[in-house]
Amino acid sequence: MAKKSRWRSSHFTTSKTRKHSTGKHTIKNTLMNSFIGILSLLLIAFIYSFSKKYTQTGVSMNSIQVTFPSFPDQPKLAAEIYEQNPILDIEIEVLNGCGKNGLAGEISEFLRSNQFDVVRSEDADHFGYIRTLLISRNGNYEALKLVTSSLGFDIEDKSRVLIQPDETIDVDITLIVGKDYVSIEPISDFLSTQF
Repeated sequence: MAKKSRWRSSHFTTSKTRKHSTGKHTIKNTLMNSFIGILSLLLIAFIYSFSKKYTQTGVSMNSIQVTFPSFPDQPKLAAEIYEQNPILDIEIEVLNGCGKNGLAGEISEFLRSNQFDVVRSEDADHFGYIRTLLISRNGNYEALKLVTSSLGFDIEDKSRVLIQPDETIDVDITLIVGKDYVSIEPISDFLSTQF
């Protein structure tokens, strides 16, 4: 009989433990199920929101109007600038023959403002030129006439306007700026407007 009571007592102890552990599992399971349920609701809300965003129709493409702001001073294209002020097909090299720093560049700007194509500006072979010289390199008389006119030179002035064809020089005209550049009125006027 002692064995039976022992069995019963051990059986009672195990069943009590089972009930107690089953209660813990039930709480854990309930919490897990609640957590899974909340996640499921969030997932369903996300899917609904996502599907609603990508399935909306009803906006007519014909009712959308796009307007761009207008700019009062739109920059001009190079082609428009060229059409208003075409560059003449006269290539000129400008040589500084008096030694003043930056003079060849300034004279180049003067010629460019008169639509001439200045392809080179640099120092001359020396800085001892007293007079400004205009030298025709290929015999293009019309080009020479236009440049002498813009400088205010007389095309018949042989001390200032020279014709020296040279096939090795790839320009139409060479302008050597001498120490008298200040007395040349168009150049002097242009330089006075520069800062």
